[in-house]
Amino acid sequence: MPPQRNSQSALIVIDMQRALFAAQPHDADFVTRRVCALIDRARRDDVQIVFVQNVSEAHPRGSNGWRLLAPMEPRFPDWVIDKTRPSIFHGTNLSAQLKAIGISRLILAGAGTDTSIDASCRAAADLGFEVVLAGDAHTTVDGELLPADMIIAHHNATLSGPFASVVAADSVGFWRGAEFA
Repeated sequence: MPPQRNSQSALIVIDMQRALFAAQPHDADFVTRRVCALIDRARRDDVQIVFVQNVSEAHPRGSNGWRLLAPMEPRFPDWVIDKTRPSIFHGTNLSAQLKAIGISRLILAGAGTDTSIDASCRAAADLGFEVVLAGDAHTTVDGELLPADMIIAHHNATLSGPFASVVAADSVGFWRGAEFA
């Protein structure tokens, strides 16, 4: 585990993987640019970045579909965590790792609005983290009952308040002690 960084925030990038983007999620290019901009700002501000990747039988660790999108290359001291369930915490020690380095605030962005984003926001709040969802930096595919844009809007509305603060990606602030960077 890398040494403690200069911030109480961590940027959590969820499921920005080739296999998930092969399904052409809603506004994929826009969301990818937003997530990359968050990554760039987090690196500039010395904020811990955690890339979380879904591992499945169809896309095992190391496979092409498991790999992150090309513009998202983890580098030291970023963390890369594998998960097998929608929540980033289920079956991982991510919560303990984050708390061990003084992280109390999570900024979430990525793919799987109605699965991994939703489950992770709720679980993070239950674990006592302050959660910020970059409302324009997550995506999903059309569902059986609703198109993707309505699914995203619905989840932004239902997660806002009890589980997360939902803000535009370019409005996300990263804590430095009691200050925002």
